Amino acid sequence: MPTFLTKKRVYEWIRSGEKTIELRSGKPVNGDNITFLNGRRQTVRARVLRKQEGKLEDVLNAVTYRKIVPTAKSLDEAFAFVKEIYPLANGTFTTYEFQIDP
Repeated sequence: MPTFLTKKRVYEWIRSGEKTIELRSGKPVNGDNITFLNGRRQTVRARVLRKQEGKLEDVLNAVTYRKIVPTAKSLDEAFAFVKEIYPLANGTFTTYEFQIDP
């Protein structure tokens, strides 16, 4: 099961259910389940519903941006947030639409 390390702010969005799509740079990882990890003991397990792969502008769009960056007030603001994490923002990106395990 793939494990994604997350920053505290992102982890809280996931845990609260505000964030339902995870964005990662690179080719997709295999697995129908994922674990989000923050710190040594904080984890959330989720089931992958859908994956999408492409350039950043293909996977971060008007439909998905609030599910990826819940606090973004616009698509441009979401792009700015992602570019802080991935400064080059080129290459392949993968989104994982997920549902938290009960």
